[in-house]
Amino acid sequence: MSEFSKFPFISASVFLSLAAGLWTQASEPRSAPGARTPVLVELFTSEGCSSCPPADAYLRELDRQTVAGAAIIVLSEHVDYWNHIGWRDPYSARLYSDRQSAYASRFGLDSVYTPQMVVDGTSEFTGSDTALAENAFVKALHAPKITVQVSSVSLRPEDILQAHLETDPLPASFGLREADVYVAVALDHGESQVSGGENAGHTLTHTAVVRSIVKIGTVSLGRNFSRDIELKLSPGDDSHKLRLIAFVQGPRQGQVIGAVMKLVSTQ
Repeated sequence: MSEFSKFPFISASVFLSLAAGLWTQASEPRSAPGARTPVLVELFTSEGCSSCPPADAYLRELDRQTVAGAAIIVLSEHVDYWNHIGWRDPYSARLYSDRQSAYASRFGLDSVYTPQMVVDGTSEFTGSDTALAENAFVKALHAPKITVQVSSVSLRPEDILQAHLETDPLPASFGLREADVYVAVALDHGESQVSGGENAGHTLTHTAVVRSIVKIGTVSLGRNFSRDIELKLSPGDDSHKLRLIAFVQGPRQGQVIGAVMKLVSTQ
């Protein structure tokens, strides 16, 4: 598989009707009373993989905010390299396989595998291994983070989602000259009746099914990042809710140093 470098322009399958009452799980200053630390949890999974459903279920559990002190932000990224064994995962794409390959290279792994969970870009393990996950969350909760905010979300008639994204300045204590700013679009919920492959005959459900990830810029040392963004959306899947996730990550898919998630209702 090719090494991940840059994603194409964003595309998500949903027609939005933005409603009042949007809510945001945002990273807050670590000194704020009662603040929860944002932790990004990526699960590389496939509907063609028989060992993936337990990891998918664990991701749903984490999405219910079961980790004390953490604002867990989950991403379910469906790889495409299982599609040849009898079932084509409808949520799969090469770009998620490429992103996983980049992690494999950085972690020094011999190959990619599913289900794989990556926490804050710094810990990787089998996605259903709750003990290793708990160790990773302890590590993530002690790591410094910058604040990431998404606001002013609106939809233009031509299916372009507009939003404003801001971050804190990148401090010298992080040891980075710059970090990458990403935006992901995910379906709140996904479900499939699987008719082939290793999970044939099963109904599989998923949380935060990623439809697109794109790098939109960089935040530099001592500077904040502030930008109005426009995301082109594709029609369809209008019965689903949409998640808009923004995160800041060190170069070459390094440590995640800030993240935020906004849930937009399409009803």
